This record gives sequence, structure tokens and C-alpha cells, in this order.
Amino acid sequence: MKKRALVSVSDKTGIVELAKQLIELDVEIISTGGTKKLLQENQVPVIGISDVTGFPEILDGRVKTLHPNVHGGLLARRDLPAHVEQMNENNIEAIDFVIVNLYPFRETISKPDVTLEDAIENIDIGGPSMLRSAAKNHKDVIVLVDSKDYAPVLNELKEQGEVSYETRLALAAKVFRHTAAYDSLISKYLSKQAGQVFPEKLTMTYEKIQDLRYGENPHQKAAFYREALPDVGNIATAKQLHGKELSYNNINDANAALSIVAEFTEPAVVAIKHTNPCGVGVARDIFGAYQKAYEADPVSIFGGIVALNREVDGLTANAMKDIFLEIIIAPKFSEKALTILAAKKNLRLLEVDMEQLANNARNPFTSLKVGGGILVQGQDTKTINQGDLKVVTKRQPTTEEITQMLFAWKVVKHVKSNAIVLAKEDQTIGVGAGQMNRVGSAKIAIEQAADKAKGSVLASDAFFPMPDTVEAAAAAGVTAIIQPGGSIKDEDSIKEADKHGITMVFTGVRHFKH
Repeated sequence: MKKRALVSVSDKTGIVELAKQLIELDVEIISTGGTKKLLQENQVPVIGISDVTGFPEILDGRVKTLHPNVHGGLLARRDLPAHVEQMNENNIEAIDFVIVNLYPFRETISKPDVTLEDAIENIDIGGPSMLRSAAKNHKDVIVLVDSKDYAPVLNELKEQGEVSYETRLALAAKVFRHTAAYDSLISKYLSKQAGQVFPEKLTMTYEKIQDLRYGENPHQKAAFYREALPDVGNIATAKQLHGKELSYNNINDANAALSIVAEFTEPAVVAIKHTNPCGVGVARDIFGAYQKAYEADPVSIFGGIVALNREVDGLTANAMKDIFLEIIIAPKFSEKALTILAAKKNLRLLEVDMEQLANNARNPFTSLKVGGGILVQGQDTKTINQGDLKVVTKRQPTTEEITQMLFAWKVVKHVKSNAIVLAKEDQTIGVGAGQMNRVGSAKIAIEQAADKAKGSVLASDAFFPMPDTVEAAAAAGVTAIIQPGGSIKDEDSIKEADKHGITMVFTGVRHFKH
């Protein structure tokens, strides 16, 4: 008896050639709708689905393959006599291949003017049902959901006369990944329409961009996945213009650099090392901003990642080419800059849509995998301005101190807690990150700043449990402090600041980043 293949695809890549090859292998083709029409136009003999079911396609095509003659032919086990007998009794013929891909739901909801009605009509019902039936019975049915698998399966059929069980199993697993991802997109879209922020079940789907050489360390395997519906203006959609393949640590650090540079509208440059900023500068032009970022910590920037929110010009490129950098990220590179920097073989150059970076709001959540579960929270997008500041000391801040405190506040938000940032003249001069106590981070930042600490401002991501950080700041010559406030010992820190003539403001906002 001839074998049969049921073919129904939205993405018709390679389908005509596959059908012709199957015909040559003495396989009958069953098809539906637009796929059937395309095959007939290309002189491929086709059996209509209504000829199999004995029932017309109805409800604008919503019901055509949901029929026992289809699913019986897919789910019947050929090794069970009872199944074979029931097939014969009900005149059901076996279906040996299912080549199906689904209605373009993702493409539909990606359209800016999509309506809920359009989205609903592009939820496939029959396709996933056939795929799941075939994949469940993969021992007897070969199921193809990805055009990339057409050629390998045809090669096995031609060379071996059959498709191995190992291949069938792998194809079935891919089907369930595919339908799970499809359903995940639907549930996410409908949950959003229903205003459900944290539903009782959370499903997420990602698509692999690339395998990585290794993870944080050479003994760890790793891969990079992108959201199924990614925003532009992020590391996952960056365009690599030059350099070797990105590593796990490169991607992680680049993401951190983009998060910080997105805080600024004026020309800004951020240098990153191990996800913490080692130098941040803003200026009237991008070259001036780069100089400040470099001079903030010319030691730590070596081997680091630099993000700029303006086009890289020749002058800035010339300055950057003289040190070892892993990655440079910018919205654009001038031709001259690209020529200069591309001379460095391994330097990665990435273009990112910086305008969109600052406006990304489609996915306002971040997640962290923990043992046995996942933590999900809203992105820390809280910003403050001068009007949000509460002066708690006797001395009022100067205009310049306010400017520098707001600058430092934008940076400290992205430093690992406990976090302290010293800033002066639109430049970080000391960064203390990730210490077990706050004064420890302050001492690191002050030591890095050295003599530059005199006349600087200090930003803290959380309140001071003791006045010791204020004491250390005063000894270094800091004149202004910005911190959330909220400690039961706030008054002790305020008194210490007044004692040294330091102005201190509270933001009422904490920025822990663990």
C-alpha cells in the first residue's frame, strides 16, 4: 500500500520540491487550502482533504482536518492488531507523513495595527492537533514542522529506504517545542489583552541565536537565546559589524553597558568591566564623553566594553584604537571610524538602535533563575529629577551639586549592591561595588578617586544604616550626598553631614542590584 503524506503549510519554503520528491518515492500527497492550490499549480498530484474526510471544509476553513479519518490515520499504532482492525472497519487509511507549519500568529501580532480579531483568527487549531497526533505516534509517523529538516529526511529515505527511529524521535521533540512556543505566544498575548500581569502560570519562549564556545568559564556549556518577539534596541538584536564571535561574558557585559547608557540623553559613554561601570562620562560631544569615561579609570577599562549613545567618529575611534577593548557598541560608526577600528581583528563592533533602547517597554519584566523556580519582577525604570529631591541637611545644594548628584544617581542604579559612586564634573571618579557592607564600598570608591574626591558628590543605592559612610565621605572631601533615606538612624547621618557642612538629599527610592 502506498504511503501518504498530509501537507498543510503557511510558510511554503521548499514545499513544492519536497512534495515532488515524495511523489518520486511513491508517496501520495493530501493537502488543504492554499497549499493544495500551490501544489496543483506546480503539477503535483494532490488528494483534497475533503476526499479523505468525506466532509467539506466549513466555517471559513476553521474545520477541515479535525476528523477521525485524519487523526485515526495519524494516531493508530501499526503494531497493534486491534488498531489496524478498527482502521479497516472504519475505512481509515494510515497517514505516514505530516508536513505542517502553523498560521503566522507571531507575524500577525507583530504588526503595529493588529486587532484582537486578527490575532484570534490566526490562532491555528487543526495544525497543532495534527502535529501533536503525529509526534505522539512518531514511531509510525514522520512529522516535519521545520523546512530545514526536509533535506535530511529525504536523504535518509533515499539512502536507507526509511527514516531512523532516532530521527523520528528528534523530529517529534522539535514538534512539541514548536507547539509549546506557539501556545506560549498566544497565552502571553491574550494575558496582556486581559490585563493579567502575573498569571497563575508563566510560560516563556525563546529562540536560539547561537551556541557559545562556553559560559562564564571554559568548563561551562552555554548558548544565547532571543525572545520570540524581541524589541529592537538591545543586545539580542544588535548588528555585529566586525570582530570575532561574542562570548557569554561579552553578551552579559554588553547588556549592562546598554542599560546604563540608556539613562542619558546627552552624549554619554559607559565603560563596563564584569557588568559594573568602571567609567561613565557625559559631555557636549561624544569624544569629550569618551575621554571622561576613559580617564575615570584608565586601568580597569583595559579589556572592557564601551557603549556610546552617539555615532562614533574618526576622532573618537582614534582614541579608542590605542587600548585593548573587547566590544564597542554605538548607534552608528562613521566610515572613517569603521576603517580605523576594523583594523583590530578581534575587536567586536556592534550597532544598536539607541533611540529604541531608551523606549523599550514591550517587555517590562526581568527574570532570574533560582533553584527549582524563577523570580520575576518589573524592570527598575524609576527615574528622579530635581523636584523629587528632599534636602535634609542645613546646607542647601548648589546647582552644580544637584547636577552631579543626579548624574551619579543614574549610574549607582546599575552598580552591584552595596553600591557607592563618586562623581565630579560629569564623570565618575570612584565606584565601589558588591561589598558586604556599605562603608566598605565607600572606602573602595574613595580610594579610587584619591585627590579627585575633594569637591565631589557621593551617591548610594540604599540608605546608611550607620553614619560611618558620611564620616568617610567627609574625610575625603565630598561635599554632597544623594541617598534614598529611610533608615531608623537617618538622623545620625544627617547630624554627621551637618557637622562637616555636607549637603545631603533623600530620593525616597532604593536601587538594589544584586
